[in-house]
Amino acid sequence: MMNITPTVKQLLIINVIFYIGANFIGNRDMNYSLLSLYSFQNPNFHFWQPITHMFMHAKVPDFSHILFNMFGLYSFGSALEHFWGGKKFLFFYISCGLGAALLHMGMNYYSYHVGLNHLTDLGLENQLQNFLKTGGMNFSVRPPNLDEGLLQSMYLAYNSPMLGASGAIYGLLVAFAFMFPNAELALMFIPIPIKAKYFVPMWMILYDGFFGIFGNSFMGIEDGIGHFAHIGGALTGFIMMWFWKKTQFNKNRWN
Repeated sequence: MMNITPTVKQLLIINVIFYIGANFIGNRDMNYSLLSLYSFQNPNFHFWQPITHMFMHAKVPDFSHILFNMFGLYSFGSALEHFWGGKKFLFFYISCGLGAALLHMGMNYYSYHVGLNHLTDLGLENQLQNFLKTGGMNFSVRPPNLDEGLLQSMYLAYNSPMLGASGAIYGLLVAFAFMFPNAELALMFIPIPIKAKYFVPMWMILYDGFFGIFGNSFMGIEDGIGHFAHIGGALTGFIMMWFWKKTQFNKNRWN
């Protein structure tokens, strides 16, 4: 088992500090509201959230979210930092987290405006603010063409904050597959070792791709998982690894 590298260790500590502080210091709901990532159309959005959201995790007593993410950070991050050095690894990790936030917010924006256009087409734009606050609308006769699923996606995109290191971890997973394509990985519920170069794209397509598009609601928000954030982190990691491979990234350290 590989020892924890310095930058990974520091990131683990920061995540634990955020977790303890958010849950046990001050007003927990306010902490989560300030530090999780909201749609920028939502008044709860603040400019620091694209960074802080990747150090936030599900509230106590849900420990599985932070435990799985930190295990992923340790498992893949230590191997990568060992070869890259701390500065390059940290740059990659933060970049993947920002890429996750960017795609997630882009899909939120799209879902919001699709819903807004639907309300406008039905002549219900005056119901917008009440709908965004309560999830309900007031009308005497229900419009026959009202698409409740589409509006539910709009409501969730506007009101549901994103939090967690998963987007950055997905970037690490992609980088690991680039660096160690023949390393064997396995899922707990599918205990069959699969080479990383096959495991990673299969997981992206079958899990996040499918549920992100065809989940209970568009973007898969209803299952509590930001699938497009995962895809955003993975795509950012892929683009960076492709570029670094072209420039012989594996022959250079940043520190």
